[in-house]
Amino acid sequence: MAIYRFRISFEDYDEIIREIEMLSKHTFLDLHCAIQEALGYNPECASSFYVSNDHWKKGEEIAYLPSEVKQKKGISLMENSRLNKFIDDPHQKFYYTYNFDRPFDFHVQLIKILKEEEGKVYPFLFRSTGKAPKPFNHTNILDETSQDLSDEDVKSEFDFLNDMAYDGEEEEDVDLLDEEGLETDEFSDQTGSEDDL
Repeated sequence: MAIYRFRISFEDYDEIIREIEMLSKHTFLDLHCAIQEALGYNPECASSFYVSNDHWKKGEEIAYLPSEVKQKKGISLMENSRLNKFIDDPHQKFYYTYNFDRPFDFHVQLIKILKEEEGKVYPFLFRSTGKAPKPFNHTNILDETSQDLSDEDVKSEFDFLNDMAYDGEEEEDVDLLDEEGLETDEFSDQTGSEDDL
């Protein structure tokens, strides 16, 4: 069976690269999960691959957890779409958006077609270069320790209002200023206008 080796790079971070080998019969969902495992992100986020041309222009969409609108349009689903059905170029490209709520965009390119190696388990992470940036909301990182936060850990987090010595009375002072208004500008007489300079 044919093996596809894909190079995956962030659109905004060229130096971060993953190369993953997939069976031609694998689905786009398999590729999606393999990419997110290689990056350490949670794959359970709405994401899409787009068949692309050499200039990364988005074509047909292949989605995971699509919106109702997309479902009604009959969009292709990752879990039902085999890789070999969408590859007709030995250097096929896919534009890939992970997590539409806080998206990261990727370039996914087929760089080699190989023969399956006996005893090798696929998907296979062939190459990993650079550390993936943390997602914007940090909640979609695959990290078991983050799920076991104790009360002490929560208390130790920075409490903006208390740690900045916020006093509820300050709010009343602001309200008083708003009500009184500023009828005169105390600095206007001292600084003068630009014409005087």
